[in-house]
Amino acid sequence: MSIWPYLQKIDHTADTRFLGWVIASFSLGQMVASPMFGWWSNYRPRKEPLIISLFISVAANCLYAYVHVPASHNKYYMLVARGLVGFGAGNVAVIRAYIAGATCLHERTSAMANTSAFQALGFILGPVFQTCFAILGEKGVTWETIQLQINMYTAPALLGAFLGFLNIILIIVILREHRVDDTGRQCTSINNEEVRRDDIQIPQINIDQVAVVTTNVLFFVILFIFALFETILTPLTMDMYAWTAVQAVLYDGIILAALGIEAVLVFIGIKSLAKLIGERPVLLGGFVITWIGFFILLPWGNQFPKIQWQDLHNHTIPNTTFGEIIITLWQSPRDLREGPTGCPIIQAWCLYTPMIHLSQFITSVVLIGIGYPCSNVMAYTIYSKILGPKPQGVYMGWLTASGSAARILGPVYISQVYTSWGPRWAFGLVCGIVLLSITLLGVVYKRLIAFSIRNGTIQE
Repeated sequence: MSIWPYLQKIDHTADTRFLGWVIASFSLGQMVASPMFGWWSNYRPRKEPLIISLFISVAANCLYAYVHVPASHNKYYMLVARGLVGFGAGNVAVIRAYIAGATCLHERTSAMANTSAFQALGFILGPVFQTCFAILGEKGVTWETIQLQINMYTAPALLGAFLGFLNIILIIVILREHRVDDTGRQCTSINNEEVRRDDIQIPQINIDQVAVVTTNVLFFVILFIFALFETILTPLTMDMYAWTAVQAVLYDGIILAALGIEAVLVFIGIKSLAKLIGERPVLLGGFVITWIGFFILLPWGNQFPKIQWQDLHNHTIPNTTFGEIIITLWQSPRDLREGPTGCPIIQAWCLYTPMIHLSQFITSVVLIGIGYPCSNVMAYTIYSKILGPKPQGVYMGWLTASGSAARILGPVYISQVYTSWGPRWAFGLVCGIVLLSITLLGVVYKRLIAFSIRNGTIQE
C-alpha cells in the first residue's frame, strides 16, 4: 500500500503512468516465472526451485529497501525490484504441484482449501503490518554503516525478506519429497532423491486437454473479476457516497479485511460441502453467486450521486491510465487532504447514472466474497485432479500465469471502462463475462473429472 508515496519520495520524475508499470511488474514477473519453475520442479527435487525462488524474493525485497541509494534512475530500480519479487512468487506453481502430487483424490480438496485459507489470511495480515509500520514514519531509523533506512516504506519489504529467509531454512530442514497416485499409493517420482523399487509406476495415458484449457480460462475469469473489483473499490465508493480519500481508505480497508475473514470461513466450509455434493457443483455455484453479486451492483432507480463540480486532480479519478486510477489505493497520509467530494464532473456518466445504494453495495460485496473463494479453490482443485498423478509443475505454471495475466488486465479494463462509461457498463460487461463462463462450464461440465475416474481406475 505504500508503493506510491515511496516512489514519489525516491524519484520526483515518477508519475502515475510509471506507477502502473510498477504495479503490473509483479504480475508480469510471476507470469514469466511460473511455467519455468513448474518445468524445473517436474525434473528435479522441488526443494531446488523453491529455495532459488525464495532467494530471488529475499534479494528483491532487499533491493526494494535500497532503491533510495542510487543518485539517479531510482524509479527503474523499484521497477526491477517489484518485477523480481513477482518472479520469485512464481513458486506458487511449484507449491500447488507439490500439494497435488502429495495428496490422493479425497485429500486434495481439503489440502487446497487449507492453502487458500492461508493465502486469505496473508491478504488480511499484510495491510495490518503495513499499518503498524506507519508508526516508524517517513524518516524512521537509519543504519549509516550499510546505508539502510528502516521506515514505513522499507519495513514491509524487510519483513518480507526475513520471512523468505525463514522459509528457506524451513524447506531445507522440514520439506521432503512425497508422491502418491490418486488412490494414495506411493508413486515413482523423477523429482525424488530416493526412488523406491516397489513404487507404483504412473500410467502413461493422455490428459484431457479440452478440460485443461477450459479450467485455465475459468481461472483467468475468476482472478480477472476479483482484480478489477478490488481495484475499483476505492474510486467507486468515493464517487457514489462522497467519501473523502481518508474515509475511503479507512472504510474500504475494513471491507477488504472483512472479505478476507469471510474468505477464510468459506474455505473452511467448502471442504465439507465439496465432499457432500462434489467440486463441480461448488464451482458452478461460485460462478452463479458471483454473477448475482455483480448484477446487484448495477445502478438502479432515480437517485443520483452527489456531483463534484470542482475538478481537482488530487481528489478525482482521472480518465487516462491504469496507474492514475490505481493511485487512490496507494495514497500516503500526507496526500489525503480534505477537499471536494462526490462524483467528478469530468466523468460525464455521473450526470445520468443512478447511484449504487450502500445496502446494494454491501450485499454485492458479501455475495462476491462467497462466490470468489468457492470458484477459486475449486478451479485449481479440479484442475489438479484432471492432470492426474503425473508431475504437474508445468501445467500449474500455466495456471498461475493465467491468473497473473488476469491481475494485469483486470485493473486495465476497469480503469478504462469505469472512467469512460461508468459502473453500468463496467459491471454489466462483467456480468456478461461471468455468464459466458457459466455457459462454458456447462458445456464441458461432464469432462471436468479426475484423471483416474476418466480412465476407469477409480469409480466416481
